[in-house]
Amino acid sequence: MNLLSISSAVVASPLLWSMLSSTHAFVLQPPATTFSITSSRPKSSSPTTTTATHQSRQAQQRRSSLSAVSRKDSYDVTLLPGDGIGPEITEATKVVLEALSKRCGFELKLTEALIGGAAIDAVNDPFPPESLSQCLASDSVLLACIGGYQWDTNPRELRPETGLLRMRKQMGLFANLRPAKVLPQLIDASTLKPEVVKDVDLMVVRELTGDVYFGTPKGITVVDGQRVGFNNMIYSESEIDRIARVAGDVASKRNGKLCSVDKANVLDVSQLWRDVVTKVIASDFPDVQLSHMYVDNAAMQLIRWPKQFDTIVCGNIFGDILSDEASMLVGSLGMLPSASIGESGPGVFEPCHGSAPDIAGQDKANPLAMILSAAMMLQYDLDRPDEARLLEQAVEAVLDQGYRTADIKQEGDGCKLIGCKQMGEAVAKIVAEIELPTGASATTADVNA
Repeated sequence: MNLLSISSAVVASPLLWSMLSSTHAFVLQPPATTFSITSSRPKSSSPTTTTATHQSRQAQQRRSSLSAVSRKDSYDVTLLPGDGIGPEITEATKVVLEALSKRCGFELKLTEALIGGAAIDAVNDPFPPESLSQCLASDSVLLACIGGYQWDTNPRELRPETGLLRMRKQMGLFANLRPAKVLPQLIDASTLKPEVVKDVDLMVVRELTGDVYFGTPKGITVVDGQRVGFNNMIYSESEIDRIARVAGDVASKRNGKLCSVDKANVLDVSQLWRDVVTKVIASDFPDVQLSHMYVDNAAMQLIRWPKQFDTIVCGNIFGDILSDEASMLVGSLGMLPSASIGESGPGVFEPCHGSAPDIAGQDKANPLAMILSAAMMLQYDLDRPDEARLLEQAVEAVLDQGYRTADIKQEGDGCKLIGCKQMGEAVAKIVAEIELPTGASATTADVNA
């Protein structure tokens, strides 16, 4: 994924990113080849960029917008099932993607690779070089989740989270987009009052490769006979500049409101953050209404009056906390996708939830966040926004039919409790049968049905 230019085809949809109010028209291509799964490393398939396109992108680079690879009939996608419930939700998502590719006439070559605890157990490395090479050679990466109790006491370099951080750094994934949209079907699943969360639709833009998680020096040493731990909360001007441009672009395509979160009253690094964000938005996004909020107040306001927010931009550690808090407005982490993107190369798309080792292998997981992450992948990396919207519609339809996994099931709601596998099958069935809008193209199979 390049952060260079955004085409009119790559616009966010109502479920993932309500930038525009217009209804998308479906433009589905005739069937090309079938869905396939391979165990070999996918070949790089970057299309040749024309001189005119390259010059156009250079002209728009200063604003730093979002764009996908050129649309094509076959894509190489790396799957990272990871740990805990990861393999289960990955399998459910593969069933859905198979139905989608058959319905819409394009090929997805899905190749699995190791990350997290599974990689530690297999090769003693939480993100081995082979996985990095495979990810970089792909058109996009779809990650499930990582982590588990059995690795919590490992040395830092042999913990699943280290592999995730390394992947982000090595792939240059500096921007994380986390939408939080309350669906009418699940409004009662939120722990907040319906009148508080109704119509909430916000996007958290989190810087992903800087801040205290990556700053150096860091470590644990002995001072005056006692252990002292320290980390370095650091940002360069260029790091802030590029995430501010992503946030400005996101806000400009939504409702033109951007709230930058910091702690500038006590942190020097936050003062620099505020200065740079203010300069970027004022100079390059004059139509975006910028406000600033201290992180402690932002945490409170997200609970008190979440509808005041549209787009939020923040540093790594603040974004880590606030995006999880925002996700609970929806009622469950099991419903929320995310995208991690860089200036070039594939993005990584993953659900916001963790590996839930306590329910792993019990068919209790909710795969909808990973399915919606696949929709974001189609939207932002594979230049297939119409197919992305079809996936979103299928998720909404399965909720309308009253199917619920345990995390979103409410007592007395009259809905049917189903497992991970059945939820994936239900979404896939809808994908295969859903009525396309008037004027939409259909595959040969649809025409002959």
